[in-house]
Amino acid sequence: MPKSIFITGAAQGLGREVALKFHANGWIVGAYDVDAAGLATLEQDAPGIITGLLDVTQYDQWEQALADFTSHTGGTLDVMDNNAGIIGDGDIVDQSPGLIAKQIEVNCTATTLGAKAAHPYLKRTKGSHLVNMGSASAIYGQPHITPYSASKFFVTGLTQALDLEWRKDKIRVVALMPLWAKTKLSAVEAKSTKRLGVNIEPHQVADAVWKSVHPRNIIERQRHFYSVSALDLILRYLAKLSPAFASRFVNMLIAG
Repeated sequence: MPKSIFITGAAQGLGREVALKFHANGWIVGAYDVDAAGLATLEQDAPGIITGLLDVTQYDQWEQALADFTSHTGGTLDVMDNNAGIIGDGDIVDQSPGLIAKQIEVNCTATTLGAKAAHPYLKRTKGSHLVNMGSASAIYGQPHITPYSASKFFVTGLTQALDLEWRKDKIRVVALMPLWAKTKLSAVEAKSTKRLGVNIEPHQVADAVWKSVHPRNIIERQRHFYSVSALDLILRYLAKLSPAFASRFVNMLIAG
């Protein structure tokens, strides 16, 4: 049986590109979202992709969606792609309490619920992966998108913890940490979009997801965070090597 991938937030943007990438390579693809119209368009563009509605904040819907999808895969799952996420625009004092809470609910709580719901299916599958959508905004806390940036630090911690927790189950847990990609999510007033640019194409992120679940050797399997462009890779390693005051200064210039 072909390998399988379950993708959230798959009706448009990065999730859609991941669905098309894996579908083109012969995988059984489950594309789930709250956007019924977007899913219908995806079905038209790529016949054979399995689609369904899923509100990632509702655990019962996670259970139903995964049961539905894995009924097509023999009850197993090779890759769970926790792609769904939202962003709030503007300084935290200008964001509504509801928008702040929603970012945490979707980017943090729902990502965790998805991992929990997918675990039984991933555990049954040799060489399975959980892929979390992180962000370069988790390299250093970013002003003007503060709740979003903070939520991606959560994703980083979740990825590290689950990778250790699930070692016994032989599930590899990874996260992508790209800079701004050309999707609706990047249509914000954060100064970093102007100073760093919005240069990553969605297909580049899909390629990085593909690479992350196809480690070439045992050394590659020890890697758990993936950049997408040369710039986000450089920024990530500079943050590791630089003293704290230098990282703060650089980020003040980029996003302050």
